[in-house]
Amino acid sequence: MTDLPDQLLSGYRNFMQGRYAAETDRYRELARGGQAPATMVVACCDSRSAPEVIFDAGPGELFVLRNVANLVPPYAPDGEFHSTSAALEFAVQSLKVKNIVVMGHGRCGGIRAALAPGSGPASPGDFIGKWMSLLAPSADAVSGNTLLTEGERQTALERISIRYSIANLRTFPYIKALEDEGQLTLSGAWFDISTGELWVMDRETGDFRRPEID
Repeated sequence: MTDLPDQLLSGYRNFMQGRYAAETDRYRELARGGQAPATMVVACCDSRSAPEVIFDAGPGELFVLRNVANLVPPYAPDGEFHSTSAALEFAVQSLKVKNIVVMGHGRCGGIRAALAPGSGPASPGDFIGKWMSLLAPSADAVSGNTLLTEGERQTALERISIRYSIANLRTFPYIKALEDEGQLTLSGAWFDISTGELWVMDRETGDFRRPEID
């Protein structure tokens, strides 16, 4: 009996014998010199959509923030605890990242909770319900569209949530200033778990398109 699940210990053993052994110099360089990732990814904490895996990123290449439904709340320096805002501040002002990517994904449980707030774990009084209320106006508009199927409503709000978060990024004064100066880019992406497809948001129109990668 150990203090960690056997699966984690087995994975760590594989890591040490595989990736760490192959990239020992890189890890030691990162330990000495610190991290300097060029890109921050705001992603969902869903276990099926890990940015480091999807983008095949090595150690030190991505600064990743994960929360329920990959949401960025509006800038609110009100003295409360804001973990997402703190991570953004650290990435932009301390690490000087050049890109922020908001990446949503298909079949997101948080988005499903926003569309049906009375079902599942998101009761009105808990943390998930409060967090997902950020999307309430959009969720109400989408859920009321009976011309769409349930799956279409889900995908629509997943993608709307990405545009919403990017709009909220621009409420942070230092992010807006750096973007206006051309020193920071804001991007959106949506990952389909079942097919592995990545859809990228057009910055001008907000439409999502599949990039050519061949």
